[in-house]
Amino acid sequence: MVANLVTPAAAGPLARLSERERDVLGLMAEGLTNSGIATRLVVSERTVEAHVRHVLMKLDISEREDGHRRVLAVLSYLRATHGR
Repeated sequence: MVANLVTPAAAGPLARLSERERDVLGLMAEGLTNSGIATRLVVSERTVEAHVRHVLMKLDISEREDGHRRVLAVLSYLRATHGR
């Protein structure tokens, strides 16, 4: 189900993400921590951190005091995939 959600729309914000970044975003949507994502993708946590940074940057999610960036990223992709 999550795989269907993270498939990018042709011109949507997810189209800017690499396939691996979409994988990471999908696992974030499943609630996995960086450690859990690293285990699932068989990469280091440092690599996951880099992918998460790239996802946040490409989705234009800046640091704000009043928002959780990972949650905002997941909400962005849900909007992109469900047109909301």
